[in-house]
Amino acid sequence: MAAQHRVVFADGRRIHLVEQGSGPLVLLVHGFPESWYSWRHQLPALAAAGYRAVAVDVRGYGRSSGPAAPDAYRMVELVADNVEVVRALGEESAVVVGHDWGAAVAANSALLRPEVFRAVGLLSVPYTPRGGPRPSDIFAGMRGTDGDGDEGGGGGEEFYVSYFQEPGRAEAEIEPDVRGWLAGFYGALSGDTMPGPGAPDPHFVGRGGTLRERFPAGRLPEWLGERDLDVYAGEFERTGLTGALNRYRNMDRDWEDLAAYDGAPITQPSLFVGGGLDASTTWLADAIEAYPVTLPGLVSSHILDGCGHWIQQERPDEVNRLLVDWLAALPSA
Repeated sequence: MAAQHRVVFADGRRIHLVEQGSGPLVLLVHGFPESWYSWRHQLPALAAAGYRAVAVDVRGYGRSSGPAAPDAYRMVELVADNVEVVRALGEESAVVVGHDWGAAVAANSALLRPEVFRAVGLLSVPYTPRGGPRPSDIFAGMRGTDGDGDEGGGGGEEFYVSYFQEPGRAEAEIEPDVRGWLAGFYGALSGDTMPGPGAPDPHFVGRGGTLRERFPAGRLPEWLGERDLDVYAGEFERTGLTGALNRYRNMDRDWEDLAAYDGAPITQPSLFVGGGLDASTTWLADAIEAYPVTLPGLVSSHILDGCGHWIQQERPDEVNRLLVDWLAALPSA
């Protein structure tokens, strides 16, 4: 069965998705800056294993609706979109799997709506329960290094999440050359092209600088062909980056919205797969160590050596095998 493009409606908003196969529903949620296309290797593999695999364009991406209001991208809204997609597909429950921001959306979908999402798979970004100081305060205090192991720029370096906060600021860097910026961003976080340990960290912006200044140049990661880059760039050239960046601009709102879930564990069966070279894995090592408490239903956790951030595209065969094995071990829907 070939993959089919569809549009469904979530509370009046359009959600574009691609589905393949039949059987228990597996909802695939992408991260930044991606689209349904980041699951292109998983859709046929899950379909062949007997599942109805559905990859969405998250609100603000691709052919899905992109509301103008920044607060339309808060976590509770994205969770509601996932619930509405399940219902629009005529299903009562689903397994939800997410990558990057999609992992956070998947985790919160399972946390807030356990009657709908019976299991959760997290790729690249570990589950970290809500808690601690306001996120903007944490990120404002983060500083990179200047390449020699010391705090860079006299404390003038800015974490990329803080850099993304001001509407229009990151857009002014990215949108004049979307394709080139995406190529550099993907390369900066890929296992085979990321800067070496002595280079300035591409997660930080130097004083008065841009993220792009620290991206690798000259070749694409092995997983990213010219056609793949064309697909991603074509979507963002059409939509712009504001909808995607607005997810970052709601982290304080999420912290407020989810106060009732402070420290809450996710109890459904879960899976985590991270890249050994991914900063999301190394910086959040304590979150992974806390899984016996925060993910008591964890079935298995895996770190793929030499792999960067774009895990299901860098290592599709390994990720597909881990997903299929985990899904096969879940209780029947």
